[in-house]
Amino acid sequence: MTLLSRVLGFMRDVILAQVFGVGIASDAFFVAFKIPNLLRRIFAEGAFSQAFVPILAEYKNQHNDKETRAFISHIAGFLTLMLSMVTVFGIVMAPWIIMITAPGFADAPEKFALTTSLLHLIFPYVLFISLTSLVSAILNTWNQFLVPAFSPTLLNISMIGFALLASPFFHPPVIAIAWAVLAGGILQLVCQLPNLKKIGMLVLPRVQLCNAGVWSVLNKMGPAILGVSVGQVSLIINTIFASFLSAGSVSWMYYADRLMELPAGVLGGALGTILLPSLSRNVTCGKRDEYCLLLDWGLRLGLMLALPSSVALCIMAHPLTIALFQYGQFSHFDALMTARALIAYSVGLVGLILVKVLATGFYSRQDITTPARIAMITLVMTQLMNLTFIGALQHAGLSLSIGLAALLNAGMLYWQLRRQKIFQPQPDWLGFFCRLILAVITMAAALVGILSLMPNWEEGHMPCRLLRLISVVGGGAIVYFSMLWVLGCRLHHFSRSPKS
Repeated sequence: MTLLSRVLGFMRDVILAQVFGVGIASDAFFVAFKIPNLLRRIFAEGAFSQAFVPILAEYKNQHNDKETRAFISHIAGFLTLMLSMVTVFGIVMAPWIIMITAPGFADAPEKFALTTSLLHLIFPYVLFISLTSLVSAILNTWNQFLVPAFSPTLLNISMIGFALLASPFFHPPVIAIAWAVLAGGILQLVCQLPNLKKIGMLVLPRVQLCNAGVWSVLNKMGPAILGVSVGQVSLIINTIFASFLSAGSVSWMYYADRLMELPAGVLGGALGTILLPSLSRNVTCGKRDEYCLLLDWGLRLGLMLALPSSVALCIMAHPLTIALFQYGQFSHFDALMTARALIAYSVGLVGLILVKVLATGFYSRQDITTPARIAMITLVMTQLMNLTFIGALQHAGLSLSIGLAALLNAGMLYWQLRRQKIFQPQPDWLGFFCRLILAVITMAAALVGILSLMPNWEEGHMPCRLLRLISVVGGGAIVYFSMLWVLGCRLHHFSRSPKS
């Protein structure tokens, strides 16, 4: 379902690129959309989920249903109250928020005004998508993964529909996409409520800050907000840097980020979603050996899929951007600039995916402080790298900084897990890693060979280009997994029940 959502996300971005191209409208929308998205990651999928899921798992395993429903009701009330206040504040302060997050727009009054108008419309999305994340966290804790993973597709469907059907009726047309975002947030929340009722956890929000469970979550959320905010602050700083670069830099980085997010979101997101409640359950039940086995499984599976994805993105960056985006208003130059950013991003793909796995090792133990401290170090190093790379590499330098920082983040998380004797790797990691390297080298050679046989990627219409792209990706995947099979890797080695 996560893969389906990402594929629809690509369709959405292809359509946005064709309809709006790269310029004032696209830059304005992506900046306006990024701000609520950052808050969503901080308050919902980020800090809140990290603090909420382990405590919810504890309630589920150690309290009765009545107490668990009361806990959920009070948490929902607190989240609704807090985010309603944030939403009102964001709408009122929109011009100042734009001034802080994209100061370069102040020199372009038309772009600044459009970004502000878009942010006014999009900001309520924060409330609905955060409540959606609350419902998703509850369903995941009850091992209901399908509907929460499917719900993001509704946002993509909404944006595609509004872009194709409604944009001609708005002036400027990009305003339609802001309404699409708000509609998508509401749809994602509503579609999950029947499943919440099915497990008996559909309750009305109630505000009661004296509830012990609420205070437990709030105490954990402080360090969690700090840790998650560090990553989001880094993205905001990158947007600030990009706003001073040539027009289109924000959009080039956005499209490159979307391409990188396919493997990062599908692999890292899905693994993190499954591991957090499962590891939390093992911690609550005192199953340390099972905890180590499950975390080791997540690391091996993540590395097995992340490493070839990183290499493939680097090799295929230019064909990917041409085949997916170079149509209509999206020029050859835009594709080239996007490909440069994608190559830089791909350096850190392994780190981005493994961070999703490694961080759950701490969050499941209700340790939010350690990842937060590591995130602070990562933020400082990211900005130092920004200053180092931006002069020579421009927007690609900002992408490279994020990629290298992700590797640093993953390395420090792993080191802390070992130093604190929380995690003990299983045997034969060296042999496993050597087999992966050999398979990746073979895949890379195959990709280079297949690409050399392809005609110019600018030839043909979208269906023709996509068929060629699928054939290259499919050929590389077949070579990679075939080589793993020859080297002794089997599917059952990575098959594991989320309940185990």
